[in-house]
Amino acid sequence: MELDRPKLEHLIEHWIEHNESHSKSFTEWAGKIEASGYKEIASDIRMAAVKMDECSKLLENAKQKLE
Repeated sequence: MELDRPKLEHLIEHWIEHNESHSKSFTEWAGKIEASGYKEIASDIRMAAVKMDECSKLLENAKQKLE
C-alpha cells in the first residue's frame, strides 16, 4: 500500500471528524445519564469526551506537520 500525503491528510481529517462526532455524542448522553441519576457514570463519559478532544488535537498537530 502506497501512502502519499493527500491520502494521509484525508485519513487524518476523517479521524478528526469521527472523534468530534463521538465527543458530541458522549456529551449529549452524559447529560441524559446524569438526569437519570447516574452522576458518576456521566462524569466518566464526560471525561471520555475530553480525552477524545485531546486526541483530536494531537491529530490536528499531525495534520499540520504535513503542510
